[in-house]
Amino acid sequence: MGPEWIAILALVALFVVGTLLPINMGALAYVAAWLVGMYALDLDEKEILAGISADLVLTLIGVTYLFAIARQNGTVDLIVRKSVDSVGGRVALIPWVMFAVTAVITAIGAASPAACAIIGPIALGFAGRYGISPLMMGMFVVHGAQAGGFSPISIYGTITNSVMEDAGLGESHLTIFFSSLVINTVMAAILFVVLGGRKLMSLRMDADGELVHAGAAPAGGGTTTAAGGTRVHPDRSDARSATGATPTTGTPNPDTAGSTLEHTLTLLAFLAVAVVALVFDKNIGFAAITAAVVLSMLTPKAYKDTVKQIAWPTVLLVAGVSTYATILTTAGSPEFVGKWAAGLGAAAIGALILCYVGGVVSAFASSTALLPVIIPIAIPLVAEGGLSAGLFVAALAVSSTIVDVSPFSTNGALMLAHKPDTIDESTYYKQILGYAAIVTLVGPLLVWAALVLPGW
Repeated sequence: MGPEWIAILALVALFVVGTLLPINMGALAYVAAWLVGMYALDLDEKEILAGISADLVLTLIGVTYLFAIARQNGTVDLIVRKSVDSVGGRVALIPWVMFAVTAVITAIGAASPAACAIIGPIALGFAGRYGISPLMMGMFVVHGAQAGGFSPISIYGTITNSVMEDAGLGESHLTIFFSSLVINTVMAAILFVVLGGRKLMSLRMDADGELVHAGAAPAGGGTTTAAGGTRVHPDRSDARSATGATPTTGTPNPDTAGSTLEHTLTLLAFLAVAVVALVFDKNIGFAAITAAVVLSMLTPKAYKDTVKQIAWPTVLLVAGVSTYATILTTAGSPEFVGKWAAGLGAAAIGALILCYVGGVVSAFASSTALLPVIIPIAIPLVAEGGLSAGLFVAALAVSSTIVDVSPFSTNGALMLAHKPDTIDESTYYKQILGYAAIVTLVGPLLVWAALVLPGW
């Protein structure tokens, strides 16, 4: 048995064990990377550890550290209240606002993880505060990032288009962009319907920050408002909401509320991180941790224990899996499966297999790193199988990025790291994992049917 098969079987094994047993999958991935790397690939331990994504780990640490400070001093709660005012208190619009904002940020050139790191914690603050499904809100942010992610001036778009041109496949800038935009928007709409979005359409926020069900008679402990609607009292059993607010009002919890100066400094820190990461194209992890350290130095006693709130279990998860992803690449597993698919007699079937290869591998590894590898493998299918180059590459690109909802990818991990306090971490992890499994199993098939078959 070749090393590529050993690496694939080990990946399946760690996924099964991590799903059935309450063991951090990052720890399992480190064990698998060590054993497969040493005994199947003849790598030494330094070479195995060289595969860890330091950029990804630093992003998780820096961003969760900065937002822990923002939650502690009430700044996130302030952002939540101002954002609710901007949509006129219409709760159903909040997920779509987060989707649109994230899409615009990636479309103008931001890295997908950077956009998710900036918008994700705020969006999930809304979810914890106003009874919106955290799964829906988190996935809206990720799908929004991918919706705008293939514009001609975006990072994904630039990579994909340049690889196509270098491979002699021509140009299909708008085809790829609109394919990703439409498919991710459709997926968001399905999530909205399935996860209770229709129930949100009748909800508004009143001046006191309470949920109001307009035009309905009071029931189940609700009270009638002056306007004749029903004031809804959602279950807020936790002492604090996800944004550090009191359970039943729109004002910050007095135990965590900071001064106006602290709010101003924290907002300026957010702005500085966004500018450094998006405008100057610097690492968002370095920018975020620098901002967190500066804020901590200004008020050291207030934030002395904030570092404990960094999402360390998520850091372990992502660090371990990213290390094993490098083992997979070193073993040649993606290229092995991809070339086998390209050698099949039926071009459409080979295209479907490549879409699945892109989806499955990207769910555990970097989409940015995968795109330059998988697109050239498609050349024989385009040249000999009569497939449309633009639609096929669009299918590969979308299949390889819609799975970024996975908790093992940077974007999915960021959503997991910023879960609302009102939901159990294990429950939320299983929700994201379940949705990611559905997208990984069904997504490439639907994308293939929508984009590849019509052009065959």
